[in-house]
Amino acid sequence: MSTGTMIKSLREVSLLSQNSLAEKLCITRQAISRWENDETIPDPDLLLNLSHILE
Repeated sequence: MSTGTMIKSLREVSLLSQNSLAEKLCITRQAISRWENDETIPDPDLLLNLSHILE
C-alpha cells in the first residue's frame, strides 16, 4: 500500500474531506490531493500532525 493510498483510506475512515483535513493541517487542499495521488509525500513534521489527526 502506497503512502497516498494509506492517507486517503485513513482520511475517508475519519469522515474528513480533503478540504477539512487541509484546514486542520494549515495547508492547501491541492497538497492533500498530491499526496493521495502519490505525486509528493508529506514533510516529516506534517506526517506527525497527520498521524495525530488520523490516529
